[in-house]
Amino acid sequence: MRSVPRLWLAWAVAVVPLIATAAAAQDPDRAKLAITDPAHADADFAFQGEYVGPVFAGGTRWSHQHAGLQVVALGDGAFQAALYRGGLPGWGWDRSSRIELTGTRRRGVLDLLGDGAIITVRPPTGPPLRKGGEGGSASILSGGRPLLGTLHKVRRTSPTLGAPPPPGAVVLFGGTSLEKLDSGRISPEGWLMENANRKDIFFEHPYRDFFLHLEFRLSYMPYARGQGRSNSGVYIQSRYEVQILDSFGLQGKENECGGLYRLRSPEINMCLPPLSWQTYDIEFTAARFDAAGRKSRDARITVLHNGVPIHTDFAIPNKTGAGQTEGPKALRTKLQHHGDPIRFRNIW
Repeated sequence: MRSVPRLWLAWAVAVVPLIATAAAAQDPDRAKLAITDPAHADADFAFQGEYVGPVFAGGTRWSHQHAGLQVVALGDGAFQAALYRGGLPGWGWDRSSRIELTGTRRRGVLDLLGDGAIITVRPPTGPPLRKGGEGGSASILSGGRPLLGTLHKVRRTSPTLGAPPPPGAVVLFGGTSLEKLDSGRISPEGWLMENANRKDIFFEHPYRDFFLHLEFRLSYMPYARGQGRSNSGVYIQSRYEVQILDSFGLQGKENECGGLYRLRSPEINMCLPPLSWQTYDIEFTAARFDAAGRKSRDARITVLHNGVPIHTDFAIPNKTGAGQTEGPKALRTKLQHHGDPIRFRNIW
């Protein structure tokens, strides 16, 4: 019987969390570098992103399956990546098998290594080979064995991107007016952006029970790490934060994108690469209080991140992080300004 490549044996092995720090110390000024226009991005940006395609998997006989790869730029040609069996998160991944890799870009090629796998990533050199692709590719080998498969770069979009407000909805930001908000600026593209004075952006009126749609775009900050990487958040009633963060390619923790901050991790990390438009669709029911002001029922929340449920009718036991204390009075929802340039649009 032909031996099984180590890469595919690793699918059944638990893997430690993806490391979100570089070995070298980070320059604080470089860590603040935030790119909001792809035209101004560095050479690493062409490699960062998502790849998917068929691969050969070893077993009692050779079989065919898909794999997904997320490649994350860390600045100056350094990268980390995650390889998923079945496809990308929310797009075929079996939610269990995940391999972590690191690598460096040299002479126009990125080589990633991890757990016996060798992946060579090449940037786009011409038009994409398939609809929805971007032209780049990633070739997978294992332990010096022949090519196991080639993944092609793709750009995913949320199925709720551009969703129009239904009849009767309150349009909080449609690209032309700030009258429903108490802060913020409108960019030349018609997007909502932060004020120079670092103020949070509050919705004009408080809402108790509601469905909220919003679209956001993370800036590209390759030298930043952790909570310094495109940090923002949707503070429901100023009490409960749905975190916004560039956690593309990470495992998805309670303080990362989609997490209920410091309370609950998303069921799956659906964060797309920075400079991609993403969506939150949030259904919220406020906590209830009796006549004496005692809480009789927890607030409940359902969140779809890029169209995929990441919290489903979850009972929120208390405020999250720096949120305001729970109480019977409805408070205004806000978009947190944490110092990083995040863009918003189509909020209703």
